[in-house]
Amino acid sequence: MSRRRADVRQGLAATVLCAAALWAAPASGGDASPETWHSLTAAVHVHSTASTGTLNVEQLAELAEQRGLDAVILSDNFVLRYEYGLFPFRHALRRTVSLPSVVEYGVERYLAEVAEAQRRHPRVLLLPGFEVTPHYYWTGSLWTRDLTMHDVQKNLLVFGLAGAEDVQDLLVTGNSRSERYGWGTVLDMAPGMLLIPAAWLWQTHRTQAGSVPGRLPGRYHLTALLLAFVAGALLANAWPFSRPAFSQYADDLAYAPHQVVIDTVRSRGGATVWSMPEARDFNVFSYGPLGTVTAKTEPYPEALLQTADYTGFGGLYEDTRTATQPGGPWDQAIAQYLASQRRTAPLVFGEIAFHGPGGDQKVLDQVLTVFWVREKTAAGVLEAIRAGRFYATYAYQRNYGLRLDAFQLEDETGARVAGVGETFLRQGAQDVVMRVAVSATDRAVHPITVAVIRSGQVIARVTGETPFVQRIVDRLLPLDAQAAYRVEVTGQGEVLSNSIFVKPKAAA
Repeated sequence: MSRRRADVRQGLAATVLCAAALWAAPASGGDASPETWHSLTAAVHVHSTASTGTLNVEQLAELAEQRGLDAVILSDNFVLRYEYGLFPFRHALRRTVSLPSVVEYGVERYLAEVAEAQRRHPRVLLLPGFEVTPHYYWTGSLWTRDLTMHDVQKNLLVFGLAGAEDVQDLLVTGNSRSERYGWGTVLDMAPGMLLIPAAWLWQTHRTQAGSVPGRLPGRYHLTALLLAFVAGALLANAWPFSRPAFSQYADDLAYAPHQVVIDTVRSRGGATVWSMPEARDFNVFSYGPLGTVTAKTEPYPEALLQTADYTGFGGLYEDTRTATQPGGPWDQAIAQYLASQRRTAPLVFGEIAFHGPGGDQKVLDQVLTVFWVREKTAAGVLEAIRAGRFYATYAYQRNYGLRLDAFQLEDETGARVAGVGETFLRQGAQDVVMRVAVSATDRAVHPITVAVIRSGQVIARVTGETPFVQRIVDRLLPLDAQAAYRVEVTGQGEVLSNSIFVKPKAAA
């Protein structure tokens, strides 16, 4: 039996699908709340000339206005400084490559520039943020001509931090302000002890013959000079005696550096998003007689399960994506949350990775994240992120995109409603009733397929046309079960919602 047929069969067995009497006006996903939600479309992961983008913040604001966007969440590269040193003189004999980044540009200057552009363009929210590479590491060597730099694109997006002081000391490889002094410093300074025997040999064995002008130094003097030279070379190699929190020559750290950044940002009230976890990166650079240097980052969807307390991940973008498939790493992490093995449930973002108009043909509004906010302010966006009240959308066609007008759970009377990011308390044997509404931005009729996913399993797959309004009733959820419902819409575009959680009232 094909997967599609199996999904249809399971959906028919698990649900009663009934075309609802069409509502006069589709409600937003937050009409469960007494507040009136506002839909706010945002481009997430945008670079400016402060790092690797081709447009400055002012030009990005103008472009966002032209494309009808409400917000731009900037994600400029925090630091792009890579180095490799030859053992044992890693510092003295090293090659360093630096690319434009916020650290070089100046964090305070960057934040001030965003604030000034925001003042001139009040119609578009500009949220400063950073793309952070917590750790990369080297394997191989120049001598064996197989030098490889790993994980240079295993990145986190960081935003929502209050000011420069919350950003400048992030423990990121290449950030000199995050380097620390400790026992490693003592070891680095230990060669200075060689100066003691060197001085003793020089002073103790100082003879009249040795002090005669034109005479060569004696063997004790040569030994003293050798010791002083070695001490000086080792001290110069270790200068300035501070060390990064995580060495770029350590290949056994796994996700420890990333978890430190996640924990730090969380403690400071910010958000962290795993960036494009399945976008493969592979480049080979030739250095003539020194051979080639490979820079690669393998897909890392396992990060969703092997790290904790991050805000979410880029689950919709222009590249290979499997983590969001039913039962995949995303649903597994949500299941851990339902089982109280996680404090938070991972949230899905649409991620554009926009560097400016150019060869990659990207359009700023092709991949979007749509927030339901109380107020159209930066604080309103951050509140919606913390509440999980948003969805991701990807437009295949340049002339229109799909919008999730409503996704909510309600009781049989419609009196109690829960929207995206909220928890629905189920009473007794009550069925779970879902309302889904989807439209196209050009207001035209387009074919779509809506899949309802409950805790990693597709329980219904419905085909229809925009504007689409449907009620779906799940009659098979056990009375004492907890569940997470989300929807996936496909057509000439995609929509991925975040979850609505269901708990028995008694358990709650």
